[in-house]
Amino acid sequence: MEKFNKLTAVAAPMPLVNIDTDMIIPKQYLKTIKRAGLGKSLFAEMRYDNDGKEIEDFVLNQPAYRNAEILIAGDNFGCGSSREHAPWALLDFGIRCVVSTSFADIFYNNCFRNGILPIEVTPEELEKLMEDAERGANATISIDLEAQEIRGPDGGVIHFEIDQFNKNCLLTGLDEIGLTLKKENKVAEFEERRKLAQPWL
Repeated sequence: MEKFNKLTAVAAPMPLVNIDTDMIIPKQYLKTIKRAGLGKSLFAEMRYDNDGKEIEDFVLNQPAYRNAEILIAGDNFGCGSSREHAPWALLDFGIRCVVSTSFADIFYNNCFRNGILPIEVTPEELEKLMEDAERGANATISIDLEAQEIRGPDGGVIHFEIDQFNKNCLLTGLDEIGLTLKKENKVAEFEERRKLAQPWL
C-alpha cells in the first residue's frame, strides 16, 4: 500500500454522527472485489439523486471539496457492517485521512490495512477542526504522522495518539502480507526444516 508520512490537503467537513459503512458505500456496490472504481460510488445515496445527478449541497460535490483528501467527521464513524469496501471507496475517491472522536473497531483497523490514517481527537479538538474545514478551499490542514500532529490553517497544533504497530505499517507502506513477505527467506527455511523432520506432512 502507499506510504503515509505527511499530508497537506483540503479537509471536508461531515459533522453527521454514526455514519455507517452502508452510507459510505451502499450495499449494491459490494459485488466487486476490485478496489479501483469504488470512489465514484462513495456516499452514493447522499451524493446523487434518483436520476444519478449530483446533489449540489452535498459536501463532496461542492467545488471547494471535490479534491479533499481529509475528512472531518462526526462521532462513531464507520459503524455498521464490517465491509472492507468502505475504506476502499474512501481511498479510491482520494481520502487519505479521516478525523473523528471515535470509530467502529473493524472499520478503524481496516483503514490501516488500506493506507488510510484514522485519527481520534477530543470533541473540543474536533469542533475546532470542523470550523477549519468549513472554510472551503482555504481549509488546508497538515497531518504529520511521524510527529503525530495535526496543524490547522491558523497554525494551531493538535497532538494525536496512535498504536506504534499501525503507525509503522503506514510509514513503511506495509500491511500484514507485506510484513510477512519481508520474512520470506525465514518462512522458506522453516518449510525445508519441517520437510526433513516431518516428511509425512
